[in-house]
Amino acid sequence: MSFIRLAWQLPAIIFLLFLLFIIGNEYAIARPSKRIKDVAYVTPGTSGFDTERHRLDLYIPRHKSATLRPVVIFIHGGNWDSGSKNIYTFIGRRLAKQGCVAVIINYRLAPNVQVPAMADDCARAALWVKLHIAEYGGDPERIFVMGHSAGGGLAALLATDNTLFTKVGLSENPVKGVILDDPAGLDMYDYLKKMEYPNDEQYLVPFGRDPAVWRAASPLYYVHKGSPPMLIYVGERTYPSIRNSSEKFRQRLMQNGVQHTFTVIAGKKHVGMVLQLYWKRNQIYRDLLKFVKAN
Repeated sequence: MSFIRLAWQLPAIIFLLFLLFIIGNEYAIARPSKRIKDVAYVTPGTSGFDTERHRLDLYIPRHKSATLRPVVIFIHGGNWDSGSKNIYTFIGRRLAKQGCVAVIINYRLAPNVQVPAMADDCARAALWVKLHIAEYGGDPERIFVMGHSAGGGLAALLATDNTLFTKVGLSENPVKGVILDDPAGLDMYDYLKKMEYPNDEQYLVPFGRDPAVWRAASPLYYVHKGSPPMLIYVGERTYPSIRNSSEKFRQRLMQNGVQHTFTVIAGKKHVGMVLQLYWKRNQIYRDLLKFVKAN
């Protein structure tokens, strides 16, 4: 009978051990970094200020450094209509533990705004970083942007469309490099003209019905010889639209002589491409740390 009672308790014991492992692991990850939550990157009270979406979180290494650290701004995905910086604390913690100052941002979402306004929000967040990150040990001359899915498309826009920064008062683009993780929306002009896949009409909410806006929100058409270097990662089993548009983007980078690497990660689906960032030793982090020259 004692054996039977123990057998029934095993699943609960295993779950408890797993939970303790996760909590202990998260504590080990969190301990080397400091998180500063909900910093407003648009002045509260100004016209259009969104008290939830115009905010960012900072993740700062606790150990001292004689020099300013590289800065990585992460832009979340979520189909342009969902997602939050609060989901991606694990990315901020792991980047900080490995010597970066990480900035995880929110931005406004559809249906309240369309993608050009989201890109403007991301540019305003990057402007705040440029002006203030030295106060937190980050180097304003080493700002990199990173994004997954819809956030990858927005990160690519920041890197290639310099007018996003002239609109906020910067004479030059502060982005020194880009890390794109299974990016979506690289060429929505072509995508929305074709409407090849089921439920594609849902994207007329964040992108509208004007083809001129589709093109204006597509990073592919802004790639130029002065675009910053890029690391691009695509899941082997991701959506065909992401695989195809990423290849087109790679071709455009090659045509313009933009330094980049393009890596297909075996076996990964779209969601798995961001979930793998839970583990600090995955390929993206290893490449990223060399790319940004983290200590």
